[in-house]
Amino acid sequence: MSTAKSFKPEVKVHGSWSSNALRFATKEEAEASADALFRRWLLCESSRAAESSDPVNYKYEGGRDVRLEVTA
Repeated sequence: MSTAKSFKPEVKVHGSWSSNALRFATKEEAEASADALFRRWLLCESSRAAESSDPVNYKYEGGRDVRLEVTA
Protein backbone atom coordinates (compact mmCIF):
# COMPACT_ATOMS: atom_id res chain seq x y z
CA MET A 1 0.00 0.00 0.00
CA SER A 2 1.40 3.39 -1.01
CA THR A 3 1.85 6.25 1.45
CA ALA A 4 2.75 8.81 -1.21
CA LYS A 5 1.30 12.29 -0.83
CA SER A 6 2.58 13.24 -4.28
CA PHE A 7 4.76 12.19 -7.20
CA LYS A 8 7.99 13.84 -8.36
CA PRO A 9 9.47 13.84 -11.85
CA GLU A 10 13.01 12.44 -12.04
CA VAL A 11 15.63 12.18 -14.78
CA LYS A 12 18.69 9.97 -14.81
CA VAL A 13 21.95 11.80 -15.58
CA HIS A 14 25.39 10.15 -15.37
CA GLY A 15 23.83 7.11 -13.67
CA SER A 16 22.08 9.04 -10.86
CA TRP A 17 18.41 9.99 -10.49
CA SER A 18 17.79 13.71 -9.98
CA SER A 19 14.64 15.67 -9.22
CA ASN A 20 13.52 19.22 -8.63
CA ALA A 21 10.96 20.76 -6.25
CA LEU A 22 7.93 19.97 -8.46
CA ARG A 23 5.36 17.65 -6.84
CA PHE A 24 2.24 16.41 -8.64
CA ALA A 25 -1.00 14.81 -7.46
CA THR A 26 -0.80 11.95 -9.96
CA LYS A 27 1.90 9.68 -11.27
CA GLU A 28 0.75 10.46 -14.82
CA GLU A 29 1.36 14.20 -14.35
CA ALA A 30 4.83 13.58 -12.89
CA GLU A 31 5.69 11.21 -15.75
CA ALA A 32 4.59 13.79 -18.33
CA SER A 33 6.70 16.48 -16.64
CA ALA A 34 9.71 14.14 -16.45
CA ASP A 35 9.31 13.20 -20.12
CA ALA A 36 9.20 16.89 -21.10
CA LEU A 37 12.37 17.57 -19.10
CA PHE A 38 14.02 14.49 -20.66
CA ARG A 39 13.36 15.90 -24.14
CA ARG A 40 14.85 19.32 -23.25
CA TRP A 41 18.06 18.15 -21.58
CA LEU A 42 20.86 16.63 -23.64
CA LEU A 43 22.52 14.28 -21.14
CA CYS A 44 19.47 12.48 -19.74
CA GLU A 45 19.50 8.71 -19.93
CA SER A 46 15.95 8.05 -18.73
CA SER A 47 12.95 9.59 -16.93
CA ARG A 48 10.41 8.40 -14.37
CA ALA A 49 7.93 9.44 -11.67
CA ALA A 50 8.74 8.58 -8.06
CA GLU A 51 6.60 8.66 -4.93
CA SER A 52 7.15 11.55 -2.53
CA SER A 53 5.94 12.46 0.95
CA ASP A 54 5.97 16.17 0.00
CA PRO A 55 2.73 18.11 -0.56
CA VAL A 56 1.45 18.71 -4.09
CA ASN A 57 2.59 22.09 -5.47
CA TYR A 58 2.21 21.74 -9.26
CA LYS A 59 -0.12 20.37 -11.89
CA TYR A 60 0.73 19.41 -15.47
CA GLU A 61 -1.65 21.17 -17.80
CA GLY A 62 -1.50 22.01 -21.48
CA GLY A 63 1.94 20.47 -21.86
CA ARG A 64 3.55 22.53 -19.11
CA ASP A 65 4.16 22.63 -15.37
CA VAL A 66 1.75 25.00 -13.61
CA ARG A 67 2.45 26.15 -10.04
CA LEU A 68 -0.49 25.85 -7.66
CA GLU A 69 -1.34 28.77 -5.42
CA VAL A 70 -0.71 28.08 -1.76
CA THR A 71 -3.53 29.12 0.53
CA ALA A 72 -2.93 29.57 4.23
